[in-house]
Formats: sequence, C-alpha cells, structure tokens
Amino acid sequence: MKFFKNRSDNKQAIKRIVKKAGCVFVLTHVLSLPWACDKQPAGDDPGVIASPGKIIVELYPLQEQQTIHSFGASDCWTAKFVGSWPDEQKKNRVADLLFSMDTLKDGSPAGIGLSLWRFNIGGGSFEQGAASNIKDEWRREECFMSADGEYDWNKQKGQQWFLEAAKKRGVSYTLGFSLTPPVFMTQNGKAYNASGGTRMNIKDGMMDAYAAFLAKVAGHFGFDFLSPVNEPQWKWGKADGAGQEGTQAVNTEIAELVKAIAPKMGNTSTKIVVGEAGQWDYIFGKNEEGCGDQARRFFKPGTTTYIGGLPQVARIISAHSYFTTCPDDAAVATRQQVRSVVQQLAPLQTWQTEFGILGNICNQYSGAPRNTGIDYGLYVAKVIHHDLTVANTTSWQWWLAMSPYDYSDALVYINAPSGKIDVPGSKTDGIVSGSKQLWAFGNFARFVRPGMQRIAAVTSGKDDAGSILVSAYKDNNTKKMVVVLINPKEQEQHIQLKGMSDLPLALYTTDGTQNLKHSVANAREIQLPAKSVVTVTGIYQ
Repeated sequence: MKFFKNRSDNKQAIKRIVKKAGCVFVLTHVLSLPWACDKQPAGDDPGVIASPGKIIVELYPLQEQQTIHSFGASDCWTAKFVGSWPDEQKKNRVADLLFSMDTLKDGSPAGIGLSLWRFNIGGGSFEQGAASNIKDEWRREECFMSADGEYDWNKQKGQQWFLEAAKKRGVSYTLGFSLTPPVFMTQNGKAYNASGGTRMNIKDGMMDAYAAFLAKVAGHFGFDFLSPVNEPQWKWGKADGAGQEGTQAVNTEIAELVKAIAPKMGNTSTKIVVGEAGQWDYIFGKNEEGCGDQARRFFKPGTTTYIGGLPQVARIISAHSYFTTCPDDAAVATRQQVRSVVQQLAPLQTWQTEFGILGNICNQYSGAPRNTGIDYGLYVAKVIHHDLTVANTTSWQWWLAMSPYDYSDALVYINAPSGKIDVPGSKTDGIVSGSKQLWAFGNFARFVRPGMQRIAAVTSGKDDAGSILVSAYKDNNTKKMVVVLINPKEQEQHIQLKGMSDLPLALYTTDGTQNLKHSVANAREIQLPAKSVVTVTGIYQ
C-alpha cells in the first residue's frame, strides 16, 4: 500500500484496499482498524466525503448480519418482595419502566420495552429460613415442589406478579432458569454446593426427578425457553454458607440433565437453552475441569455430550459477559473467538444471558457503591455494542431487573420509604427510581425489536470518527431503520447519516440529564451530546 502525507488520503487508500478484500471497517486512524470484518455487497462504495466538522455514518441495508431475537432481564431476587407490595401503583411503576412500550406526552418512551423476561425457578432455600445458610433472605427463593412431590403454584407470588405484568405489556418471550435442584434433591440438603468440587449438588439417582420438576414448572407457566443450569463453572458456597442459590456442574452432567428433560417436555413449545457460562471464554475454550468449550461440546456431532440433535434443544449457546469487557482489545478479541467458533457450528445462535456491573472493572467502574450515572450507562451501552457487533449475539439479557442494594448491577432501584438505601426497610414498600444503566439499555431494547436484522455501518470523516460506536438495524417488512450511536467523548459530535430517507427522523437521547428524550432531526444534521447514547429511527432508502 502507498502511504500519503495527508491523513485523509491515507484513509481513502485504506478504504479501497478494504473494499477489494470484501470487508467493512470503521476507519479511524491509519493502521487502526477495529472491531469486526463483515462482508460487503459487491458494487457498494463506502468512500464518502464528509461535510466539514461532521462524522459520516454510511448505512448498508443490503449487508445483513444476525437477526435479533430479544432483549431481556431477570426477576432474581427482589421480585419476590417488590411483587408482593400492597401498593399496586408502585409495582406498576417498576413494571412500566421495564416492559412498557407506551410513550409520554412529549413522545419519549415510558419504559425500555424489554422483549424477554427471565423467571428464576427457586430451589427452596426460602422455606428453610436461617437454616438455609444463605444469610440474606432477599437472596433465597421458594420452591414450587415439596419433598413429598406435591406442587404448590401459589409459591413465588411476587415473581408471578411480574411475570403476568410482563405478559400484559406485550413482552414477547419468557424464560425459566434454575440455579439449583430443589434442596431435598441435593447432596447436602442446601441450595448451594459447598464441596469446592466441580460436580452438581444432586443426590445419586435424582437427575431424572430434577428433570421432571423443571419440565413440570416450564409447562405450567408456558415458558418459551428453559435454562436448566446457570454459571456451572463457579464454585458456589463454603462450609459456613453461601451468598445465593447455585451449583457447579460439568458438561457431562449438563448433557445428562438436558437429555432427561427433553422427553418430558411433551407437546409443549418450550425450548431448552444451554450454556449460561460464567464468562465468554468458556464457550470456545477454557475447558478446565470438564466445564468449558461448551459450544463444541454440546453442538458438535460426535462428542459424547452432543445434544444439538434433540428437537427440544434450541440451537443457541449462551454465556455471560462478566470479566471480559476490558481492556478494549482483549474484549474484542474474546468476542471474535466466540463468533468464530459459533460460525463453525452453524446454524447456531449466540445469546448473552446475564450481565451487570460487578467488582473492579479495570479501575474504571465498580460494583459498589451504587452508581447510576451516565458513565455507567455508557459502559453498559459499550458492552451491548460489542456483544452485538463482534460476538454477533442475537439476544442480550441483564441480570437484576430491580434491586435495593448499594450496588451497580440493577436497572431499577428500590430505596426504603425513608429514601435511604435500606434493604430490610424496602421489603414491603419503597421508592422506585431508574438508572442510566436502564435507559442506556433502553436505547437498544426499546427500538431494536425481535425479528430486526443488524446491518453494516461505516463511520468516516473527522479524525475522532472511530470513537463513536455505531450499530444499525432494519425491519424488512416496514423498511424501518434503527441506528444506535454512542458518544463517550466530553464534546458533542455532529453526524450525517447516509442511507436514511430524507423524511424527518426521531431521536431518543440518553445523557447526564435526559432519559430517551424524544426530538426530531434530519439525516444531514444529527447532534450527539457529550457522553450520550442516541437512537435514531426512520425509514431507509
């Protein structure tokens, strides 16, 4: 390649080479090429001369990527108390923030319109009380089944309230997930495994009974999906107790459980989803102790743990984005490997099924204390962007939908009636508030609807064009286009969209002072406030 003294000439030269290679990149600085390489349709020319001072975003509706399935969150664990509050107005306020597709008088959304809701199928630690050795009652769950085999469908009433609230507001999909077998089926009689080993906390000969329990619950509630094992790589609990329900498991046990559940599903339409790996690299490698390399182990024919041929098993491998989000180059490399291995096993989808802000994240973000500001919202938006555009995920799901804790891993927060962060004081009443995590997530969830397809987008123009993260989605039936723009910089940016109709566009802005605030603009002049996430909707050409 010939290099020129002028940087813009270099960029155009790189574009010509990239075009010949059949790839589209976000072009930032010479020799700085980012996140993913997507095939470009023949005949399209990404070279666009930017207007002075503007970043050009070129959209390619014909260059289709994955089809989006859903955006979701889970009811764990707070829904059991919040859903039982006597104040219906407050409960509905939480449900509206999470599920509503309504708009306010100014055109701004009333909620983030989740399209999937995760229901935790409890293991019975709540009935055990203090004897559960799970100190915090908020982190214990009831069990629908008792040791004598009887079912009580009045259990988990608070969670059932939110399940119904989700359905009433049009949430497309429901998923039941299990963290542990019922306590009377476990080896230690607890809802966690304190052995320190790798095996599932279940008595010999009880796997079939556990499978029957899960199939029964999934059938009763009509879940669209059932996830029977969650984060099997982690060691759950110690001799003196645990922070929550959970059990480790190796791949052979997961396959055994799935094979036992499948014939018990009957004529239901529920599909089993497997993986829920504790972090992405357990999908494509990291097979220490027989609980990794899950994409190949479960979906490559010929392996002893192959379950991909079962009609009740969805062609989906799921994992969690924890602990793989920084630094940027490592985050991208990990997700590129996820995409690569999944493509080798096609047809196979990738779901990101649990994320929240946990621990110390590269000394930039921290789980504690609670932070609901725009920096944390931008971080969440960036993780979603990378999971969608690099890992090629089709569903992206959050962990705690609501929380009373002094922690940053929730969408909706509950304070005590006094206004203070007081977990016990929030049990029967509280003050409901949102977070920038909620609204930044909503920049995707509220507008990128099930069935839309991600398409290619290229940025060029200003030297800092590469700092703007862009993803775009289309609806083939309505020709609707959704573009999500993330501006992490301290300065506002001006965008020109190429490929959108000349009709007025709707903008929804989340920044330090606004939550999906509605406004109108045209494709030639879109303003991104400093440190903001802006969703643009309109019609593509």
